[in-house]
Amino acid sequence: MRCSHWRRVPPGLLREAWDQVASGCVDRVVRCQLAAHDAGPHHGFLDDLGTYGTALWLRWGGAGEVGLAALPDCPAVAPGSDPDACCLFAGHAGGHTWESLDPRRQATGT
Repeated sequence: MRCSHWRRVPPGLLREAWDQVASGCVDRVVRCQLAAHDAGPHHGFLDDLGTYGTALWLRWGGAGEVGLAALPDCPAVAPGSDPDACCLFAGHAGGHTWESLDPRRQATGT
């Protein structure tokens, strides 16, 4: 299951993100994309950067810390004949997106 924490992107960081992302579009509010967790930083996806395999994330913590992070994509892919790629960043905590977001895979262990 995905984390249930949401965060409004502060106006100054929103303007900075608009200047960096490939599409020029950034959501004003993002949800943490990691598996459910209470401790550690949260990460909300903003958009892909112009550099292949790198995305811009909003990272925030419990002490009011919030900032932008340009992070490389997670290289992991699911096992099987029709594998899904992980939609998170390299070195992320918790499971890969196909493990934490797809209840059918959780039930079957694939």
